[in-house]
Amino acid sequence: MRPPSRHAATIAFAAAIAAGCGAGGEPPRFTGSARCAGCHEAESAAWVRSQHSVAMQRATPRAVLAPFRGERFTHEGVNSTFLRRGDTSFVRTEGEDGREHEYAVRYTFGVYPLQQYLVAFPGGRMQALSLAWDARPAGEGGARWFFLFPGPRITHTDELHWTQRRQNWNYMCADCHSTAVRKGYDAAADSFHTTYSEVSVGCEGCHGPGSAHAAGATWLGRLTGRSVGMPLPLGAQRDRRWVLDSGARTARLAVPPRGRPEIEMCAQCHARRFHIAEGYSAGKPFLDYYIPMLLERGQYWPDGQQREEVYTYAAFMQSRMHAAGVTCSDCHDPHTGKTRRPGNGVCAQCHAAGVYDTSAHHLHRAGTEGARCTTCHMPTTTYMVVDPRHDHGMRVPRPARSAALGTPDPCLRCHADRGAAWAEARIRESRPHPSPGFQRFAEAFAADERGDADALAALDAIVGDTTQPAMVRASALSRMADYPGDTAARAAARWHRDPSPLVRLAALGMAERWAPRDRGPLALAALRDSTRAIRQAGAWLLAADTTLLRSPDDRRAFDRAAGEFIASQRYNGDQPESRVALGAFLAMRGDLAGAERELREALRIAPGYETAQVTLARVLQRRR
Repeated sequence: MRPPSRHAATIAFAAAIAAGCGAGGEPPRFTGSARCAGCHEAESAAWVRSQHSVAMQRATPRAVLAPFRGERFTHEGVNSTFLRRGDTSFVRTEGEDGREHEYAVRYTFGVYPLQQYLVAFPGGRMQALSLAWDARPAGEGGARWFFLFPGPRITHTDELHWTQRRQNWNYMCADCHSTAVRKGYDAAADSFHTTYSEVSVGCEGCHGPGSAHAAGATWLGRLTGRSVGMPLPLGAQRDRRWVLDSGARTARLAVPPRGRPEIEMCAQCHARRFHIAEGYSAGKPFLDYYIPMLLERGQYWPDGQQREEVYTYAAFMQSRMHAAGVTCSDCHDPHTGKTRRPGNGVCAQCHAAGVYDTSAHHLHRAGTEGARCTTCHMPTTTYMVVDPRHDHGMRVPRPARSAALGTPDPCLRCHADRGAAWAEARIRESRPHPSPGFQRFAEAFAADERGDADALAALDAIVGDTTQPAMVRASALSRMADYPGDTAARAAARWHRDPSPLVRLAALGMAERWAPRDRGPLALAALRDSTRAIRQAGAWLLAADTTLLRSPDDRRAFDRAAGEFIASQRYNGDQPESRVALGAFLAMRGDLAGAERELREALRIAPGYETAQVTLARVLQRRR
């Protein structure tokens, strides 16, 4: 046999590069932003000016914004002092034993409008101080220390105390503030060996590991004229063209999107979500690694407005903008993180300024706060005391509806003295017949939260309306789980094969309250789903009765999904909730000794955790 020609070898290497592997077939590696800067100077210069590049830094004098010059701060009787000796910053404050100790600051966290500080503890733990520096100018109320949790004193035994698990960097923070984080929790030693490829959010945090691209870009890129070796070639976004047709008020995409993986890439950090597996990088399926929060009661208002600190993803996924094909980078420069144009200009990219950026539309004088698109369509909610964040639901203000539902109304932020009736009348003067709007779920969700008799039917109608976003339909299904009966059962049976994995997962969640044998058809289908989160849910539903596994293929599918479920709980083994979930799973599988171990560990991590106590009592009763 003749050896392959040089041309054939080139083609084979090109194929390996295009597939995201090195010449030897090894998986791509993270190489660091410095490697990227050599070829991508403009993008690198923009990234250096972004908050991503300083999301986390070593606590050098240059990185630390607070003075640390002996300032004293007192909150609820706890005194804290901030000092610097040489190049190291220190804080003297209450520790995990309730006594005062001095701690060295190892890392900074964020830059604006506040900066937090991390302290190293034994066992590889890193804890985030609840005392933060207000990085705003003094004239805006900044340049001061403040406490992140105003209100009654948080004692040293409370899980929100800065030394406790809810302020633990390894679990709560690291995955979003650094690149290629590996938590490295050792359950046997109850310690962490957390690593990352880059201390901040670098290029590969968004583009994926770059070794294959770096290896082939210099010559293969010139040969093919395109980017090669990138797990998620975000440059393709540049080919998206928004067209404003003659006489049109709003632009449309020249070519409808076939998929928008960029949104999931951003969601890895800009979503409130639960981490189910390690190793996510750009281009991988989001629900193989995370389960995002839906529009849950108490976290969102019934009309979908943000309420608690829920970040951006779920709000955007319910919006008309998302439905129209908009992605994050249509509005935000991905390297600076800033909007692509200042002020209303970013909206005028697609919405005709002559129609929308006028007093006839926004009903305010030009140049005033009320004339800003975001004031009415993306109002802010302030979190962490000083950080106002825009709601990305991008809804139309409807004062009468807000008054009826008890939800915030952006009009009344400035015109509280006038009232909702005045605001509604003012809008009706220019729009006598307003459109019903895109987000049509508010009344159904409000009925659910009030406990109205017709709430279930209203939720069922929302789920059945396939013109509604998947985020909304999944949220409605999730709420239907609290209404046992035929209507909810039919909905779960109908929608567990929906094209959207979010909807499928919500349908499975409804079946958790059913008798084990009734779960069979849904759970068996879930075991073979393409999405890890759904396979895990299927394993959980079947754990109590594996007689439903009718064939060797069923058994293999269950074993695979069960292994994924167990791995997920062990990955989060530093959290008592995951220990309880694993303990309950093992108990359903008949491993009572293993279940007892996990539940006792949950109580060691969180003494007094009631769910663990109750579950352990049941396991011990079965072991007698």
